[in-house]
Amino acid sequence: MNILIVEDEPLSAKRLQRLLGDILHGEYSGQQFSCLEDATEYLSSHSIDLLFLDLNLNGEDGFEILRRSVAESFHTIVVSGNYERAIEAFEYGVLDFIAKPYTKERLSKALARLSTRSRSEEEETRYLTIKKSGRLERIDIDDIAYIRAEGGYSQLVMLDKSEFLHDKNLDKLLALLPNKYYRVHRSYVIALDRIKAILRHEGSRYELEISGGETIPLGRTRYKELQCLLNE
Repeated sequence: MNILIVEDEPLSAKRLQRLLGDILHGEYSGQQFSCLEDATEYLSSHSIDLLFLDLNLNGEDGFEILRRSVAESFHTIVVSGNYERAIEAFEYGVLDFIAKPYTKERLSKALARLSTRSRSEEEETRYLTIKKSGRLERIDIDDIAYIRAEGGYSQLVMLDKSEFLHDKNLDKLLALLPNKYYRVHRSYVIALDRIKAILRHEGSRYELEISGGETIPLGRTRYKELQCLLNE
């Protein structure tokens, strides 16, 4: 795993690196920077899997890089003493917010979110940030009809039929989205409350009728589980 740490306190950065090494058994590599300019320059020419970001960097506001990072293909975990900004960070689409001081167990829990979904209502993502015509634009997830895989990216299909490409793939977006979002097919994710009916066709082929009368595929292996979820 390639990790970038943006932290202006040397002791805090070293402790984070040591704990990451323990938790990941040394199976990670990466860089550490103490200022936004160096981190931004590095990100412009290097690919990473995960960003650990402090929000107060020698007086600079880490939200400047956060607003850009959530639109990228990698996940972002905030590590900060500014806990009053946690809800705002979650709304933007961070994987987790770790308040200082923290324990090894808390860091492990944050890393576990890379592969598991466990979010409280206060931690729910409200917006997804996309890159459009060279600028950043925030998308309210309540305006999304469904999400479709597009190679290694995700296509956000909106209620008004417009579409926007997000750099994160479906797996990474699911780690951020509220629990009501469900992968109904290997290439489709939708909020359960957008589903109007399950349509069954000959040859064990299934579709979902969704808000607006449109249909999307339903994977055969997900049919029974989805039925149970909708009947709860």
